[in-house]
Parts: sequence; C-alpha cells; structure tokens
Amino acid sequence: MACAGLPFAACTDDDNNGDGNITPGDDYTFVGKAVGNFSADEWYPGGELGTTDNITSGCYEDETPAVNNQGLMDEFNLGEMFFERNVTLDTPPFNGLGPASVRTSCIDCHPGYGHGKRQEQYRASTYGNGYLLVIYTPDDGANSNDGPYISEVTGMPQTQAVSPFLPPVDEEQINITWHTVQGTMPSGLSATQFPDGEKYNLIYPEVTIPLTAFNTNPRPTNIAVRLESTIGIIGTGLIDAIPDDSLKAQYAREAAAGADLNPAMWDKGANDWAASAYYTTWTAPGALADGTPVDGMIKRYTYALTRASLQDGAGANAMWNIPNVSRPDRPKLYTTTAWATAMSENQDVINAIKADPTSPYYADGTDEGIADAVRNLLDPGTNQFDNQWHNFTPDMSTENFYAFMVWHRGLAIPRARNLQDPDVQRGKELFMQMGCASCHRPSWTTGDDNYWTPDVIKGRALPKYPRQKIYPYSDFVQHRLHMINDIHNSWCRTTPLWGRGLSLINTGAQDRLHDCRARNEVEAIMWHAYSKESDAYESAEQFYNLPKEDRDAVVKFLQSI
Repeated sequence: MACAGLPFAACTDDDNNGDGNITPGDDYTFVGKAVGNFSADEWYPGGELGTTDNITSGCYEDETPAVNNQGLMDEFNLGEMFFERNVTLDTPPFNGLGPASVRTSCIDCHPGYGHGKRQEQYRASTYGNGYLLVIYTPDDGANSNDGPYISEVTGMPQTQAVSPFLPPVDEEQINITWHTVQGTMPSGLSATQFPDGEKYNLIYPEVTIPLTAFNTNPRPTNIAVRLESTIGIIGTGLIDAIPDDSLKAQYAREAAAGADLNPAMWDKGANDWAASAYYTTWTAPGALADGTPVDGMIKRYTYALTRASLQDGAGANAMWNIPNVSRPDRPKLYTTTAWATAMSENQDVINAIKADPTSPYYADGTDEGIADAVRNLLDPGTNQFDNQWHNFTPDMSTENFYAFMVWHRGLAIPRARNLQDPDVQRGKELFMQMGCASCHRPSWTTGDDNYWTPDVIKGRALPKYPRQKIYPYSDFVQHRLHMINDIHNSWCRTTPLWGRGLSLINTGAQDRLHDCRARNEVEAIMWHAYSKESDAYESAEQFYNLPKEDRDAVVKFLQSI
C-alpha cells in the first residue's frame, strides 16, 4: 500500500492543506478549478497553449503545447541542442566561438534555463555565471549609474579569446566585492531586521576593473562598472504575443496615475510613445507572419527595454554576440576597432600567426601582411568577410537558426502550485492590498500573435499563442528603485514573476534582481524599500510592517505562481 501511494505523492505539491502534511492526490483535485481568490485559469500562467503541467526539476526545459500542436517538436529538440552544447571553433554544426567571446554556451549563463547565479568572482567558464559586465563612462562621478557605454569593448564585454589573441578584457583583473548594508537604510527602515525582530540582511556588489585589464588600443580612460545577470528564458514567446496596443494602454494608465515613466519610452506631453520606444525593423529587415510589412515595434525585452521581438532580440541576439556565432543575417563578428588595432600591433600575436601558414590571418607571411589581415578581419568597421581574405561561410545555417528560434519561442511556463492553500490565498490578498500589482501586473491577454520574423526565416512557422490569458506578473514598464550601486541608467523593466518559485529545483539557486543581490524573495522585496524615492517604497514599507505570518504568506504566494 505504501508503494502504491508513491506515484500520487510524486505528483502533488508540498503542504497541500497548509497544515504541514502532504495529502496524496489533493493537488489534482484542485488543479484547473477556482479556489478561494484564484480563478480556474490562474493554474495555467501561460494559458492553454503555453503551460506545462510539469512542476518537477527540469520543468523549465519543457515545450509548450503549441509546439506539439503545430508539429514542431523536431525543430524544438534541434534548437535545444544549440542552447545546451558548447560552441567550438570548428566542429559543425556547433562551430563559431571567436575570435573573442563572452561565453562558450548559452546554458552557462542560464543555468537550468533560469536566472543567473550570484558570483563571488567573474569567470566566464563558471557554470551559472549569468553576469554581463556593463562598462560605461560615468556622467557625474565614479558612482554615477548613468553614462554611455565605452566604445573600446563590445556592449556585452568579452573576456575570452581564441589563440593567439588576447581577450578584450582580462577577467583575472576583474574584482567583485560584496558589501552588506548596515544599520538603517536611507529610507529610515532597518536594513537588518523587521519590527518583530526577525533578521534579514541586504548585500550588494561593487565591481572594479583597472585600465590595465583592457587589451585594446586605445584603452578607456574613465570607467564605471555594473553587473546585469541573465533572467529566466521560460515563457518569452508568450510575451512576444502581447499586442503593442495593450502595452500602450498600460503606459497610458500608469501615466494617468502619476507614475514616473522613462521619457525614452513615454512622451508625457503627447501622452504617446516616445520616438525611441520603437524598435526600427530596418535594422533587421523582416515582416509579420502574414507578410505585412512593419516599420517599428514597441520594445518589451531586456532590463533596458532594447528589443521588441524575440525573433531579433534576447536569445536571437545573444546567439550571435555571446559565443560570436555568425549566420547569414549577421555576417560580421562582434568585435571593436580598438581591439582589432591592439591585436594587429601585438608582436606575440603576429609571431604566432607567422608560425602557422594555415591561419586565415597569415596573408603573405610578413609582419606587415599579417598585421593588415588581423586588423581587417577583426575590425567591424571593415568588410570583414571580403573575398580578398577568404570565402565567408556562416557558422550557423539558416535551418539551424530557425530551429533555435522554434525552441526559444516554444519554452513553456510551469503551472501554478498550491493555489488551494489558505496561506497562498492570503499572500495574494496582501500582494494586491499593498499595491504590488501596480507594477507586477498579474494578467494579460495575447492578441492574434501575428508575430514579426526576420527575412532570413521568413514564412517559416513558429510556436503561436493567440488569444491566451496569461499571468506573467509584470507590466513590462521600466521603474526605478534607487538602490545603492543601482542598475545602469537606473531604469529597469519589471521582471516577470511567473515560474520563479521553481528556480531552486531547476537552477540550484533563487537569486533575484538585476545583479543577483537578493538571495531570496524577502531580500528582493526589501531592496524595493531602500530609498523613499523608490517607485515601490510604499508597497515594500507595508510588507516590512506586516506580522511574520503575513510576510511568510506573501513569500508562499510568490513561490506558487
């Protein structure tokens, strides 16, 4: 009898009745039904077409029902291989990697398909290091969060290079120091304990890179550094299916309510999009799935809201500039003139190439010829793949890139858990009462999902999510929390909360916020209260003053959705 009960127990959620006991079968008694203050469809955050019923370790890897419905499983599985495999120099179809790169595989940055893990030191080869270095020239003082990216290295700075080249940034010289906030926060709230005495603490990173770490010519002269970690990639195709008009209505509502919105996205005077809110598709020619031409789309991806479509952003972009894998629509390397110049002037590099006549940089074998070849092949300002040097064959074929996009757009959201638990229901009630939902908007409804696609895969079917009610818990608008050593430019898109409660069993960690400074939900919430200028201060202050059982209920709710 004990053995007979095991299959049922394996399918249930922890503490189904909220009394510390697990009752086999209770979870599936409630799944798909309205319970307390949850509607029946809230069990399926990705809607019918975007949710996996799997809630065990590995569920972040699941395909959506749409992938199966559209007969795209073969492409999904092939695309998954490109995410998980290490990119090599010359082993097709997993070739690329160079001459400089940020990582050797996608999954290194997205452990278990989730959020990156907090790091004590910056090493590109460390599994789970989802950090990207944001290196910029501070506008006013070394501690400024604002300022333009430096031009000497790429926007996603590279710390790896293939022989005989040196990495643009020597990661051995990158220093990450973690500091603890002591005493009282600038807001006046305690940084170490709640009013009832329960302890917590807040930590934040300081990153320094000496100018000697840059293998570029010229080297930068005035820099500041911030960290930005990768976020989970589950459900990103569903975000793509939210109509631009719905996003516009959200901005208009928040503007009418007096919210401080990024002027780069919303023109308050015109009560309309700012010109820079549009991602201009002339930078990546393409059209909607039905063939309709489109000039621009509203940005919705990345912390800084730099990308508008999954098909030309997030992973599609990263597959090119993280391992430096070229493809037909991205025929140039992700490098800089300053690095190409430095490598063409480095005598050790020239000598190593001179000793290898098979090198594509060998040219006529003279120092001058090799230096000229290195400069021209590495410099993005030149025609890198001019036949003067060699016949260019893209690292990634169109077929493989298409499979990669089927996989990326086809990742499911795991279903919600424990919604029948009175504590979870109480947590949702408090979440709404405190005003958290004003930024972490619970639900959206997708449109026809007439998705944009680049010309390189024009006319090929991708997983589609029309008319789904989804629960990402984000308004997809940028806000400011005014934290110490804050995110670059201060504005940060509200991160979706769906599925994050399963981070620990999928990735081995549950770090949160843009630089993984929050090690759990409580720390993440309390960082929202660091300053009274924070857009979420009032909500976080209410959480701070809740009794412990209510704080625990809020956390349990966040872990359930």
